[in-house]
Amino acid sequence: MPDLKFNPVAHDHKKFLARAQKRDGFAEAYEALELEYQLANQMLDARARAGLTQEAVAERMGTTRSVISRLESAGKHAPSLATLKRYAKAVGCDLQVKLVPHKAA
Repeated sequence: MPDLKFNPVAHDHKKFLARAQKRDGFAEAYEALELEYQLANQMLDARARAGLTQEAVAERMGTTRSVISRLESAGKHAPSLATLKRYAKAVGCDLQVKLVPHKAA
């Protein structure tokens, strides 16, 4: 059985964004994937709160670590709601989806 102890990797997202924003076209590309990045960040936070590795989440979902890695990668995969529900359950969360009206100009 794999080691299921969670060991987070240090990552300073603010520093990463500060460096990345200096590249041509980054702001537009990042904005286009903003919702995907928000979802990926929420998934990573939920898994960290649960103290689980990708392997442990995969085991709970009946899948592989590589599938979990793809789910947690913004912009590379568009998971179904059913898959997101299974992920949420695996990390001890409920999934909520809502439509928010545009703000009046």
